[in-house]
Amino acid sequence: MVKGFYNLTSAMLTHGRHLDVISNNMSNAATAGFKSDRFTGSTFENVMWQLVGNKTKNYQDIGEQSWISAPSQLYTDFTQGSLDNTVLPLDFAINGPGYFAIQTGTEETEEEPQFGDWPSVRRGIVYTRAGSFSLDNEGYLTLPNQGRVLSQTFEPIRLVTDQFTTDGYGGLFTTTGGFIGRIGVFTFEDDEAMLEKDDYGTFAAQEEGQPSTTPILNGWLERANIDWVKEMTEMISTQRTYQSAAEALKIYDSVLTRVTQEVGRMS
Repeated sequence: MVKGFYNLTSAMLTHGRHLDVISNNMSNAATAGFKSDRFTGSTFENVMWQLVGNKTKNYQDIGEQSWISAPSQLYTDFTQGSLDNTVLPLDFAINGPGYFAIQTGTEETEEEPQFGDWPSVRRGIVYTRAGSFSLDNEGYLTLPNQGRVLSQTFEPIRLVTDQFTTDGYGGLFTTTGGFIGRIGVFTFEDDEAMLEKDDYGTFAAQEEGQPSTTPILNGWLERANIDWVKEMTEMISTQRTYQSAAEALKIYDSVLTRVTQEVGRMS
C-alpha cells in the first residue's frame, strides 16, 4: 500500500512541472518570436527488480517494476509563428528559417565551455527570432535588454536614424540609396540539437550559424507560436490530474494513520 505514495507524489511533482511549462508558454504569448516548449514525462525505469525464491535462496527474476513517474525532457517547438504587419520601421520578421544574431557583450574566454556555456555564449552572441528592434544611444540597431543586432559578418549595425529603406533581404540603405549594412540571418543544420534556449527566450548555439538569404520583412513581427486553445486545454487537464493525485494522497495518509493507531492499540 505504501507504494501508492511513490505513484501519487511523483505524479504531483511531474504534473506540477508540466503546469510550470504551460504557464511560461502562456505568459510569453505576446513576446515576439517566442518559441513554446513541450513537456514529456516518463516512468522512472529500473526502480525495483522483482525476485522470487525459496529458503535455499534460489532466486528467479520475474521482471522489473516502476513506481515513479518523472519529468523526461523539454522540447522546443521551432515552427514559425504568425506574421503581423506593425508598420513600425524598426520591426523585422524573418519569413522562413533562420535567426537574428545579437551581441550580448559577454567577453570570450579561453576556458572550456560548461553545460549551457556554448561557444556562441563565450563570444557574447545569442540567436533569436524576435525582431522588435530599437536604436541605442549611439545609434546602433539593438534588441532591447539584450544587445546589438549583428550583420552577416557579425558586426554591429549603426543606423543613427529610423529613416531608411530595405531590399527585402536585410539590406539597409539611406533614403538617398547609400548602403548602411545588412542584417544577418543565420541558420543551423539541426535547430533541436544545436540550439539551447535560455531564460530570456534567446538561444545559445554549439557553433556559429551559417549566413542565409532568407527574406526579412520590414515593418512586420513574428508572433509567438503559441496555440492558446491547446495550452488552455492542457492546463485544465493537467491541473485536474494534479488535484486528483493530491486528494488521493490525503486519503492514503489518512488510511495509514488509522492503521498505525489500530496496530498500536493491539500491541
